Amino acid sequence: MESVTVTATTPPRPAAEDEARPARRGRRFRTLFSPLTRRLLAVNLLAPVVLVVGVFFLDDYRDELIAAETAALRIHGEMMAAALGEGAVVEGEDPADPILSEDEARPMLRRLAEQANLRARLFDREGRLLADSLRLGDGGGAIQIEPLPPPERPGFRNTLRGYYDRAVNWLPERDHPPLIEPANPSASDWAEATAALDGGWGAAVRSNPGHGLTFSVAVPVQRYKQVVGAVMVSAGDHAVAASLFAVRLAVLQVFLLALAVTISLTIYLAGTITRPVRRLAAAADQVRRGHGRHHHIPDLSRRGDEIGELSAALRDMTAALWRRMDAIESFAADVSHELKNPLTSLRSAVETIARVKDQHQQARLLAIIQEDVGRLDRLISDISDASRLDAELSRAETGPVRLGPLIEGLVEVYRSTGVAGGLSITLDLPPGDPLEVPGLEGRLVQVFRNLLANAISFSPPDGTIHVAARRGPDDTVTVSIEDDGPGIPDNKLEAIFERFYSERPRGEKFGTHSGLGLSISKQIVDAHGGAIRAENRPGPDGEPAGARFLVVLPMVG
Repeated sequence: MESVTVTATTPPRPAAEDEARPARRGRRFRTLFSPLTRRLLAVNLLAPVVLVVGVFFLDDYRDELIAAETAALRIHGEMMAAALGEGAVVEGEDPADPILSEDEARPMLRRLAEQANLRARLFDREGRLLADSLRLGDGGGAIQIEPLPPPERPGFRNTLRGYYDRAVNWLPERDHPPLIEPANPSASDWAEATAALDGGWGAAVRSNPGHGLTFSVAVPVQRYKQVVGAVMVSAGDHAVAASLFAVRLAVLQVFLLALAVTISLTIYLAGTITRPVRRLAAAADQVRRGHGRHHHIPDLSRRGDEIGELSAALRDMTAALWRRMDAIESFAADVSHELKNPLTSLRSAVETIARVKDQHQQARLLAIIQEDVGRLDRLISDISDASRLDAELSRAETGPVRLGPLIEGLVEVYRSTGVAGGLSITLDLPPGDPLEVPGLEGRLVQVFRNLLANAISFSPPDGTIHVAARRGPDDTVTVSIEDDGPGIPDNKLEAIFERFYSERPRGEKFGTHSGLGLSISKQIVDAHGGAIRAENRPGPDGEPAGARFLVVLPMVG
């Protein structure tokens, strides 16, 4: 019997999915650790970090705890002194001079100290140490009792307390006198005990290396207002350290919560900024490096914030760039087409003139060559003007232009120089109104020169050109130029402003106009925020009695 082994196989993932998963992880990693995220984290974490560091320097709060601990020790000391004054004072040789009984005072002091969990020492009026709650026995056989701390229980809080104690040891401490335990202590070794024997009370804070601080308070033991001794009670700073630890731990817990919230919100905020910015940057890079128009800038305008505005601006800029490129391509195609005609005619005439022997025909061919060269010169001049016009309009600074005097001077030039031939030019301007518009004076002069030249070329020899300007109702100036020519075909009222379109008047020699005059005029008016349009002036019989060009420009202010 043959054995058959069955192997289960998992269909492989598509390669695109395998590549997309690391890419997504890489994007998330870049978002989490991007320079912008790090800067936001640094700024947002500065305040809570300074706060939690400042918590370790609670000098005022610590001073209040020390003062409270000293007041509590004084109360304990006064209670012990009162008990000793009632139960451990006996009559001496002089009934008016009571003394402390060492045998009765020692056990009483020890019991009182044990109940209060303090160290207590009793001095007689001469300053001799009578009893110490941490010593058993007398003289050289006395045993020093050293209370042991409670055993540490395993746990996070105790572990944290250990690290906390190590950190606190690095903090600067105030200078306190060291705690020195003399071999044969007396009241003179303690300033507070000396003050108590003098009838007052005293307190001191001393540094106990390895054990923190030690607080001590001494009060007098009195019998009938007579000082018979002094009680000095001492305690470590365990309660103060525990209170400080509790406060710092509470602040640390709040800090950790605030830290988690701050980091989460910062990463979220950074993500809402960096992710769309990276998308916009990647899309802009694809537009720059790609070919064709299949790359688009993401539309984030619905965000309603600065990134949405940036997205809209980039989309508008990209669309404007494509329009500019389309215009450049169209302009280049139109230029090549317009230049090809005179060049072809010129080439034919040059090739033919070499084979023709008739002088009359050679003269005609030379005239054709001169006309084609002149046409090429006009074309190149107008093309050069049109190509640099857009750059000039975008860079030049506009200023107020007084249209009234400008048009009046231009009409006067045409009248006085005879450029208009036998035509009559009428001018209608509002008296006393300069009609100021913002713009470039030289370019506006070019617009009205082109329109006047166009009206002159289409007007009959005895015709009249009417030039008028008036203030519009919406803070605009409207300039109209009318002629008595044949008018414009209704289907060409928009096409006449296209590049290289030429509607030649009857009888005019071919090539006299390049077809760029009206196109350049429209480009200049559009750059000034205005509008230009053409219409036919109706005659009495309803037929066109001439053409009318209207230029509308915004006024200053």
